[in-house]
Amino acid sequence: MNKSIQNYQWAYLGNSVDSTSFEIDGIDVWKHKWKRTSEPKAKIKDPLYKQEYSFEVYEIEAESKKIKFAAGEFSNCVWGFYVLKNK
Repeated sequence: MNKSIQNYQWAYLGNSVDSTSFEIDGIDVWKHKWKRTSEPKAKIKDPLYKQEYSFEVYEIEAESKKIKFAAGEFSNCVWGFYVLKNK
């Protein structure tokens, strides 16, 4: 587990209704299997209502890319997506 990730800031990318196309780095996240990482949960804040959440960190491997992101539900079937600001 990468403990230094706890000190990173997460950048809001956007949100998506469950299974509605959403791309990170050109890859539609809903078309690939998400693998939960062993990283600590991402501490994020909803950009609209400022509510704090702890989202799981996932990884997708597609088109010879590894994409790491945090995702979780803001409300029923409305997912928020974040990536690390410091890479």
